[in-house]
This record gives sequence, structure tokens and C-alpha cells, in this order.
Amino acid sequence: MMQSHDPLQQLPPDRLPGALRLISYMLGEARGATEADEVLTQMAGLIRAGGVPLDRATSIVPLLHAEAVASARFWERGQGTRSYLFPFNEESGQGYAHSPAADVHRTGEWVILWLPGTPGDRYGIVPELKAGGYTHYIMAPVFMRSGMAGTFSFATQAAEGFSQDDIAFLRAVFPALSACQEILATARAMQEVLRIYVGEEPQQRIISGDVHRGEVMRIRSAILFADMRRFTELTAGMSAEQATSLLNAYYDCIVPPIEGAGGEVLKFIGDGVLAVFRAGEDGAEACSQALKASRDGLTRVAARLEQPQFDVGIALHFGEVAFGNVGSGMRLDYTVIGRDVNLAARVAGLCGARNEPLLVSSEFRQKAGLKGSPLGEQSLKGLQSRVEVFAVPLAEDP
Repeated sequence: MMQSHDPLQQLPPDRLPGALRLISYMLGEARGATEADEVLTQMAGLIRAGGVPLDRATSIVPLLHAEAVASARFWERGQGTRSYLFPFNEESGQGYAHSPAADVHRTGEWVILWLPGTPGDRYGIVPELKAGGYTHYIMAPVFMRSGMAGTFSFATQAAEGFSQDDIAFLRAVFPALSACQEILATARAMQEVLRIYVGEEPQQRIISGDVHRGEVMRIRSAILFADMRRFTELTAGMSAEQATSLLNAYYDCIVPPIEGAGGEVLKFIGDGVLAVFRAGEDGAEACSQALKASRDGLTRVAARLEQPQFDVGIALHFGEVAFGNVGSGMRLDYTVIGRDVNLAARVAGLCGARNEPLLVSSEFRQKAGLKGSPLGEQSLKGLQSRVEVFAVPLAEDP
């Protein structure tokens, strides 16, 4: 008779019920969880209930995130679960290179360390584990179909460490642990990538099924359009890397005040930034927040000391923004369209010609209750009717 290679069938009978309870949880309730910390807490509890003397567990997954490379969750017996983001910076890969994660991803094999006999310089984490009183440590890789790779680790403070039955238990349940981590990590990655490239509102609508041409959603809002002046001239002698660095410096001045005031950046259009502040009943609060963000952003630009320096023009308008799917065949863009968006962009273009950093439309001026200095009615490219425009000081009106 052929011997079974099913790891569950290799478990002692008293370990099987606990393993099945854990597998059922990871492939059932945990897949739909919204709190990953709770999943790790429940997983660790079920491992202990299965007879494994677990005192520490971690789950680490890669992120498709603009500012972080991975998310780590740590569970410790008696202390609960905590989370940590590994930031994206020049040192991002150094800690990984000296970690057991690098080895398990390279070999595909589990790293199992009997810590009393492991040199302190074997991995960067070994001194920390020894100082915490841990005796046995396991790290295992999770390889996902997307190409991402995560890990789980398990550690105990038991004097005798993990038994062979304990390790057999972990190997038996590990496919379910891996499947759950992949499901949650993939869902998070999809949301993060969409949010990074299209913004919060479009991300939510795309995931909910708004992926067909012609579907349009309208948002009544204060509209902010920022534009770097003389960008082409400034970057004419720059490398692509230098031009990108300049753009990022510009965005670092303009975007944080927008997000801090409750606005949403919808598009980066070359050296242009399009953002909206959703309106309430009368729109006054949205206009107030948009004005605050504009003034704060322009103050940051003026305070910047690095070279090359640059100037920015910002236009504010109140109206309606329309999101819509445009494109052909399988290639679509979730973009922002509408007369009011075009108007804001054209008014921003006047800032350089008028040597004014902040211009507003009459609609915005009225909603915000501003005085402003009238520049008269302007003829704007692409718009049939003339538009009344006002210059607004960077300091708040007395």
C-alpha cells in the first residue's frame, strides 16, 4: 500500500482536531477579515490550543506602497499583536539581506534555529530573540502567484523548544496559513496600487465594478489646480532623474497641505496637480479648506531654499467634477473630465501671465466670501464664455 504524504495524516491523533480547527479558521472566517492583527491573534491562539508552545509569531507581507516596502505583524503571548511598516528608503534592503527571510525566499526551505547553539551574528534578529528568552525559532516562506513573497515565523520560550510533533503540526497547517496570507495580501495590494495611481474615490469605484466605458460620476466640489511655472525652461538642461526630483520637490510642497485640509488629489498631469474638496450643503467649508491648502502650499514653495527654486500658480474654482472611464477595447483610463475642470486649469495658466500666485473664479469667490482683486473677465482657451477672475492675497483677509 502506498504511504500517504498528507502531513495531516502524519500527525498524532490528539493533534489532528486542533490542526483542523486552525485550518477551518484560516480558510473560512479569516479570509474575510478586515483586521489582520485579529487574524494573527486568533491564529496564534489556535496554534497554542493545538498543543504547540508558541510564545511569538509574526506575519510579514510585501507592500505595493509608495512609502513602505513591507508590513509586519508581531504577536507575543501576554502582549497581543502590534504592527509595523518597513519604510522605503536607501537602507530598505540592508536589514532584509541579513535576515532569515532572505534565506527562506532564496532556498524555499524553512529556517529552524535552536537558539542556544546559534551564533549571535547568524542573523540580525538572533540577539533580540536570545534577549527575549526564546529557545527555538522557525521562519517559513510564503510564495504567492502574483510574484510577491511573505513569511511566517514562530518562536517558543519553552526550555525544550519545539518538539518534532510541534513542527509536524506547523507544517500540516502551513498551506492554510499561506493561502490566507496570500488572499489578504493580494486584496490589500490591489487596493493600495489603485489608490496610489488613481486616488481614493476612483479606487473604491473600480473595485466595486465601475470598469465600463461611459460610466460617469459627478462630484460637487471646490476644485484646485496647481501648476509649476516655467517647468519646461527649468528642466531643459536636466537629466530625467533631476527633472523627476524637481517634480517630487514641487509635489512635496503642494500635496501634503491638500491632504491635510481634507482634499483629494485626483490627477498629476505633468507639472499640474488637480485636487477636489467635496462640498457640503453650501460649499463654503470646502472652499475654505481649498483656500487654506493653497495658501499653505504656496508658503512652502516660498520657504524652500534648495536649488533650483521654482514658482507655482494655483487656481480655485467651485463646480462639478466628473469621473469617467474613457479608452478603447481593454485599455481604459479612469479620468477626470468636465467644463469646470478645464476652467480651473485655464485659470491656473493665467497665474504666470498676470504674475499672481493665487487666482479664483467668481463662483469660488462668492462661495468662499472673499474680497479679492478683480482682474476682469478673461477669455480662456476652450471656453466659449468669458470668465471673471480675481487675485487673492496669500495672507488671510483681515
